[in-house]
Amino acid sequence: MTEYAPNVIPFRPEPAEVKAAEQAVIGAALLDPVQVPVLAAQLGDPGAFYHPAHETIWRAITRMVNGDRPVDPMLLAEVLRAQGDLARVGGAGYLHACVEATPTSANGEYYAEIVRVAAERRRINTATSRLAHMAGDDQTDLEAVRTAALSALADLASGETWLDPVPLGSHGALPVFPVHALPKWVGAYVEAVAEFTQTPPDMAATMALAALSTAAGGRVNVEIRPGWREQSNLYLVCAMPPASRKSDVFAFMTAPIYRIEDELRAEARARIIEAETAKEAALAEVEALMAKARKNPDLDRARLVVEISAARMLAEEITVPPSPRLTLSGDITPETVTHQLGVHRCLAALSPEGDLFDSIVGRYSSKPNLGVFLQAHKGERLQADRITREQPTVDKPALTIGVTPQPAVLQELGAAPGARDRGLLARFLYSLPPSNLGYRKIRTTPVPDTVATTYDVRLSALLRTLTALDEPVTVVLTEAADLAVEKLQERFEVQLRPDEPLAHIKDWAGKLVGHIARIAILLHLGDQVAGDWRAPVQAAAVDRAAEIAEYFTAHTLAVFDLIAADPATEDAHALLQWLQRPKRDGTHRTHIKAHDAVASSRRFKKVADVEPALQLLEQHGWLRTDQPPANGGRGRPQAITYRVHPAVSTPTGAETIR
Repeated sequence: MTEYAPNVIPFRPEPAEVKAAEQAVIGAALLDPVQVPVLAAQLGDPGAFYHPAHETIWRAITRMVNGDRPVDPMLLAEVLRAQGDLARVGGAGYLHACVEATPTSANGEYYAEIVRVAAERRRINTATSRLAHMAGDDQTDLEAVRTAALSALADLASGETWLDPVPLGSHGALPVFPVHALPKWVGAYVEAVAEFTQTPPDMAATMALAALSTAAGGRVNVEIRPGWREQSNLYLVCAMPPASRKSDVFAFMTAPIYRIEDELRAEARARIIEAETAKEAALAEVEALMAKARKNPDLDRARLVVEISAARMLAEEITVPPSPRLTLSGDITPETVTHQLGVHRCLAALSPEGDLFDSIVGRYSSKPNLGVFLQAHKGERLQADRITREQPTVDKPALTIGVTPQPAVLQELGAAPGARDRGLLARFLYSLPPSNLGYRKIRTTPVPDTVATTYDVRLSALLRTLTALDEPVTVVLTEAADLAVEKLQERFEVQLRPDEPLAHIKDWAGKLVGHIARIAILLHLGDQVAGDWRAPVQAAAVDRAAEIAEYFTAHTLAVFDLIAADPATEDAHALLQWLQRPKRDGTHRTHIKAHDAVASSRRFKKVADVEPALQLLEQHGWLRTDQPPANGGRGRPQAITYRVHPAVSTPTGAETIR
């Protein structure tokens, strides 16, 4: 028998027999749904389940039975998937594991009694521990201790168990960027900047990758195997709240890029002026010949046409090179991005804010303009209505994006029509680190001069070397690196199957191996900046890139949860805030019905408007449903009553309410 375990919802240790009993109760219900009312009566309260995943499964089963819907593992999996809970409880495989763990459905009541007794013991232990802690604290008011004791006794007498509610939109702790996987000179600078600015290293590391991509994107390609090439440009976003010192970190990590850009422009100025002067002189000669023809109609016109044509062709052959450009500002229209890529082919849109996303979602137009951002990531031929006659159609455009917007900007991007369906969201690597606000050191160590100088010198050398290339260079993988990529393909392919961890972000995960190859070539270039960077990419670089990709995968899952938040989430927050506010008599609501929730805010017009938010609050443990008794099919069914979690009315519960 295969052992599955819920891998997202956390729980504290509990004797193995209790977990087995909970699994057996669920298995009995799935084997014989007719038993569900009997099992529910034996449990007394869905909160009797110790493991949150089991409570979530049980609530779904009881809703299906109360709604006269058939119940089996496959149908239950569909219900949980529709609720967004299937992955949280361990997937469809875990439902089958519960069935396999059940010797016979006939003993369901026996196992339900084990679960109920264990829950009762936990409740008593928890209540007495809290009271003992309060009573032992000399700073706690005695009356408050007495009130808490009476409340605890009332709760114990009621036989009702509440688990801690899950904050809306919450996710588990996300991993920190694996700085050690970066080239050593980059990692040392990232750590120093993070320490000095008191920011998560994730932000500096993300912008470091953006800096490497700015140098290499579109100029160096990586060939995984014949027929499969990837460009080296990345779309990177690190979402941080306001006051997170994004501008400071951005300035540290990108300073060499803007300095080299200024130097390249200064160096090219003489060549540009010389070419402009030569072209103007050639055009002036054409105009002089034209004037001569207009003033002297008796001249040999055939000969004059030949002279003018030759002069015009000479003028057109003189090309005025554009002023070198490496970057675009964030506040730029998609049409301008198209034009600039047509002129320069390889560019980076870098910004410490999310203004670029504002442009993408349609700040300057009535609808989003995604085409250029889709094509410039892959390097697809870019052809659009020309802004000027000089704008050519460009092959292999390469755009790098490195931005640090606020998290809310990602939600706006996710809501833009076509952003998900057309694959724009799938092209980004996301980072969502926590803020250090409130925990920052006041006096910090400045970035060491040697670390800063090394970063500046090596990034500048990389920029100089790669921008000087006349044509893109392709770097291949070693045989061992190719095999490492193949293993990654096999691994991630399985995770794209239904009920697997990446199934709901197939659009993003389907590009993950390609992103690993792009990160690997950037790491390779960083490692070899002073050596033979055209040498094949080693397997070690692929392994380090895969570790970085694991980091981005965890953060992307959280970001897609954030982006996918529907209006019900905001409605649920509004209801939660309403429940937190005391009534006029100073008490809090302990029971509500849907029509009470409708009356709580002008945002709700009818019961149907509020039901999704009520279901979301129930799924997160803030509410519980009291099913009305059956009326024999006569008359209108009674309205459902929801019990409110006690944490809503306590100060400690406020910290999880936005």
